Amino acid sequence: MSVEQQYIDLFSQQKDSICRHSTDVLNLHRESAFGHFQQLGFPTRKQENYRYIDISKFFEPDYGLNLNRLEIPVNPYEVFKCDVPNMSTALYFVVNDLCYNKDCSDSNLPEGVIVGGFNEVAKTHPELLAKYYGKLADSSKDGVTAFNTAFAQDGIVLYVPKNVIVDKPIQLVNILRSGVNLMVNRRVLIILEDGAQACFLVCDHAMDQVKFLSTQITEVFVGENAMFDLYELESTHTNVVRINNMFVKQASNSHVHLNGMTLHNGVTRNSTHVILAGEGAEVNLCGMAIADKNQQIDNNTMIDHAVPNCTSNELFKYVLDDEAIGIFAGLVLVRPGAQHTNSQQTNRNLCLTREARMYTRPQLEIYADDVKCSHGATVGQLDETALFYMQQRGISIREARLLLMFAFVNEVIDTIRLDALKERLHMLVEKRFRGELNKCHGCAICK
Repeated sequence: MSVEQQYIDLFSQQKDSICRHSTDVLNLHRESAFGHFQQLGFPTRKQENYRYIDISKFFEPDYGLNLNRLEIPVNPYEVFKCDVPNMSTALYFVVNDLCYNKDCSDSNLPEGVIVGGFNEVAKTHPELLAKYYGKLADSSKDGVTAFNTAFAQDGIVLYVPKNVIVDKPIQLVNILRSGVNLMVNRRVLIILEDGAQACFLVCDHAMDQVKFLSTQITEVFVGENAMFDLYELESTHTNVVRINNMFVKQASNSHVHLNGMTLHNGVTRNSTHVILAGEGAEVNLCGMAIADKNQQIDNNTMIDHAVPNCTSNELFKYVLDDEAIGIFAGLVLVRPGAQHTNSQQTNRNLCLTREARMYTRPQLEIYADDVKCSHGATVGQLDETALFYMQQRGISIREARLLLMFAFVNEVIDTIRLDALKERLHMLVEKRFRGELNKCHGCAICK
């Protein structure tokens, strides 16, 4: 039996239960997405965007799925206390693939701002979800997107009305919690209307040492003159497989900053597709990955300059130790007529051992003649001359290596526009390089 067949049989047998425990707007796309999944199957190495990682093998194990929405015995407000000095956030939780709405404290967000689970928001704002859900994530083009759309039953929605400024960062904590091997399928829908401003911090954690497979589809709509920052921090464990497809559409004169940081993981595949659909739009897309043992991190990006006078800046850095594998594939597409495009793409990588592997593929595809575009990638080791120089001044070889590695990734951390978060990341990265536990003060999850 093929890998896909077990899920085709499962959907056919449990479709009524899946729909009954979800909401109409998700169910509306479910049947067509299932048809696309039957046609496409899971991605394989034969596909250009997946040539370095075999996604289908991660779906082979027999995972449990909480299709009947059984309650998970955990109160995240009690076990999770992330004490980041000088940073107050509006805190929300998704436990596995279910938005946790019990004991939710008053977040004091501006009037009109909506944050909640799909099933909750659908009761009061069904037209909002119907207008945006599934409009960017095309299930006919990608097997994982089709699979997630067919099986996802909940997730989180963020909506910021026109000209509303959310001063307090909104923090979403995704918690994986189970006593048996588990698959979770989540959706994230983010909508900023014209002139809106918001900052969204997403943290991924795993409480148990069982095997987890997480698929997540994120759709982000940013209106004219809107500003949006999205920071994603992954700190799980080596038994977690995370597949995250993000789709972003920007209107004219919008400004978006995306920064994804992987501190600890098992296998991670992040795909980010940004469409600059209005003139004057600007995106800064950054990423940092630290991996050792047999961990794998794959970042696949596409920035689509669909109209003239847009700007994109892209910076990804990897530090790979032991037998870790890093993958970066970045495409910048400048469409016909997209004159005065300004785009820079940079990928820098450190391999600390001969066994570590880095595959990098930066690409430019340009169909306009009045543009300023550049791209580049390097793969190397720590500078022996710098190490020797530091040892000559009394710094141990271990400390010298740590200082050089920290300086290497610091450029990505410094793009963060929340000072408190930036300082916390400096501390966590240093602990990661030292091999210490990434345990926040008072947090029962960060391990």
